[in-house]
Amino acid sequence: MLEKMELEGLLLTRIVVAISGATGAIYGISLLRELNNAGVETQLIISDSAKKTIELETDYHVDDIEKMASHRFSNIDIAAPPASGSFLHQGMVIAPCSMKTLSAIANGYADNLINRAADVTIKERRKLVLMVRENPLSPIHLENMLKLARLGVVIMPPVPSFYHRPESIEDLMKQLAGRVFDQLGIENSLVKRWTG
Repeated sequence: MLEKMELEGLLLTRIVVAISGATGAIYGISLLRELNNAGVETQLIISDSAKKTIELETDYHVDDIEKMASHRFSNIDIAAPPASGSFLHQGMVIAPCSMKTLSAIANGYADNLINRAADVTIKERRKLVLMVRENPLSPIHLENMLKLARLGVVIMPPVPSFYHRPESIEDLMKQLAGRVFDQLGIENSLVKRWTG
């Protein structure tokens, strides 16, 4: 179970959530909603490409998504708290993670807040979960994923499971969010556990 941090006398669980421009913005939105429901403090970063994807793929407005987060930052704000290793958090999730973002992280190209926050998460040896979204995968994609996996980054394509007999997209989203919670060490009842 994830231990809460003590920060200025307060106990908290804090997760950085980023939404990149790959298809599947709903993964990040659903994860953010479930973290909010669990009382987890969230630091949200949405790329400009993600804002366009959200508009094309969902009925959400970016303002409504930002209201779900405890704190939100512009992707160009390299001075935002998640850009520093001294800013404490228990982990970061990029959902979905585009191949462009994956490549930037794998090669230390911290040209925006998402990439810088991921870079900091790796250097501080905190949990980084990348819900990579592309199909099919090229050898370049696979090499970048392998490079990061060898550093301890969790490569977690949002592949749905069906043993829990989902009846809706919402059921699929909750199961995936719960599996991310598992990676972050956050106790949850979102996942229907396999019992054989």
